[in-house]
Amino acid sequence: MHNKSSRPPAASRKEATHERIVEVASRAIRRSGYSGTGVADIMKEAGLTHGGFYAHFASRDALLAEAGDRAGSDSVALASRLAAAAPPGQSVQAIMKAYLSPEHIAAVETGCPVAALACEMPRQAPEVRHAATLHIKEMIDLLARQMPDWGDARAHEEAMALLCALIGTTMLARAVDDPRLSAALCAATMKQFSPGAG
Repeated sequence: MHNKSSRPPAASRKEATHERIVEVASRAIRRSGYSGTGVADIMKEAGLTHGGFYAHFASRDALLAEAGDRAGSDSVALASRLAAAAPPGQSVQAIMKAYLSPEHIAAVETGCPVAALACEMPRQAPEVRHAATLHIKEMIDLLARQMPDWGDARAHEEAMALLCALIGTTMLARAVDDPRLSAALCAATMKQFSPGAG
């Protein structure tokens, strides 16, 4: 479920620089958290001086919001592609399999930003939380559209429960220092949310 951005090339040098900063920041916030991500570090990683930051962003929170928006947008786009490529009736399974894969569990820096940042989100500026909220809603809607009972209110509830399970499982699977327990957590969630479970 980890993602490499496929953005169109920027039209100007300033736009290209802005894109580079946002891309670096979107990885940095997932890798180090909001509180562990400093403007100076982002600019250095982007190959730029700290002084150039304010030519692109009004504040650190503006950068964090845009970086979170980028990461969330990329994550939803990847899930959409997985759903579209899956055989009929198997899109939810395809998304779950990718989300709970060992590769996604290991890919904090390029994986789902909600799983990487959820515990920090309540303490962020409103624009940072708003960016996260938009993509959480998009993911719920995407999952709901894949449910067999799409169109029924129950599909939306199932999608919310599934997203909570995927995010929570990923957070726990990343938190433990026991690879077998990490894999077992992912397998248990796959089993519980697979067709015919319950």
